[in-house]
Amino acid sequence: MEKLRNILAKLPHPIRWVLTVSIGAILLVAGLIMMITPGPGLLFIFLGLSILAFEIEWARELNKQGMQGLERIVSKVKSWFKRKKD
Repeated sequence: MEKLRNILAKLPHPIRWVLTVSIGAILLVAGLIMMITPGPGLLFIFLGLSILAFEIEWARELNKQGMQGLERIVSKVKSWFKRKKD
């Protein structure tokens, strides 16, 4: 993501905004379609939101909430496996 951010940072703002929103929206829609068809829907939704978060505030907030939820799930799974080990 950092490499993509560096490439986009070199572009003028209007072009950067259009590219970011276009790519992010395409990935987000593809992820939503993949939720009902075979494919990695959650991955595409996460990537689409991550790209949209470069320019759009609501996507940034959703991305942050998603990361916090993922961290909670990972910590619960780790604690569950830790208890199973003991």
